[in-house]
Amino acid sequence: MRTFPRARHQFLLPFALITSAALLLTACGSGADGTAAGGTARAAAGGGSDEIPTTDVVSAVGRNTAAAKLLPPGTDSLTLAVSVGGSPPGTGYLEDGKTLAGQDVDFADAVAKALGLRLKREAASFEAILPALDSGKYDAGVGNFGVTDERRRTIDFVTYINDGQGLATREDSKLDKVTDLAQLCGLNVATGAGTTFEATLEDRKHVCSDAGEKPYKVQTYSEVGAVWSSLQQGRSDVVMSTINGLRYAVAQQEGLKFLNEFHRLDVGFAFKKGTKLAPAFQAAVNGLIADGTYDKILKKWGTTGSAIEKSQISPPEKD
Repeated sequence: MRTFPRARHQFLLPFALITSAALLLTACGSGADGTAAGGTARAAAGGGSDEIPTTDVVSAVGRNTAAAKLLPPGTDSLTLAVSVGGSPPGTGYLEDGKTLAGQDVDFADAVAKALGLRLKREAASFEAILPALDSGKYDAGVGNFGVTDERRRTIDFVTYINDGQGLATREDSKLDKVTDLAQLCGLNVATGAGTTFEATLEDRKHVCSDAGEKPYKVQTYSEVGAVWSSLQQGRSDVVMSTINGLRYAVAQQEGLKFLNEFHRLDVGFAFKKGTKLAPAFQAAVNGLIADGTYDKILKKWGTTGSAIEKSQISPPEKD
């Protein structure tokens, strides 16, 4: 089986079995034209020499007085849970092993500056964040959380990008564009645990039995490195993940191909249901769109195709 070279740009992932041959889906952010956007810094990845973008797109953000007035009285700091270990433009660690970097971090920092808030960031696993919001452990969470009708029952969201679900596989796969999950019958599909991808795959597994075919098998992993090493080693046949993350992987890794976008989803800051913080965050995001900061963040991470025209509070899931 063909092995894949080490990614040209990596984040530090806490997964001991990842080696330089593992397919990490952890390429650094690029500009819209495919070139590195602004400054870079080395990433901590087993002593590697790879780089990620460090262009400062946040420090110039000024206070948005109108948005700040929408905060609940006395709110001057928040605890923000950040999902770490995802694929860029998701969040990873810089060379020092403690500084978080990623698109979600930039958006959170920009909104915090606009609202005059101090953020206490806490790294957390993706699947742990949403349940912890209800308990009050965190005030907000980021981690490319797609806004689904199921999640809206218990979580409030303030949108800032549009990403969604996509599919990718090895170049030698016979799969082409996947428009129906029945095309995956009999295959092994790798994805992240606790994600909308897992939910979508499990909910629609019946399409195979309906067609008289052997069901596909859903393989879930908590670490993105494990997802991609399973594909590289032949334990899985296809990966379902974020559209932006998959496009990064295909651009940075040999031996991969992006199949297609499967389902677009709005992505947002996550809060406990009934939060009073949502109007202020929405106004802050819209302020960033208006003053050009929003566009700078997207260009830094190469995600201009995920731009939204305006932020919304818990919009219905689109078909």
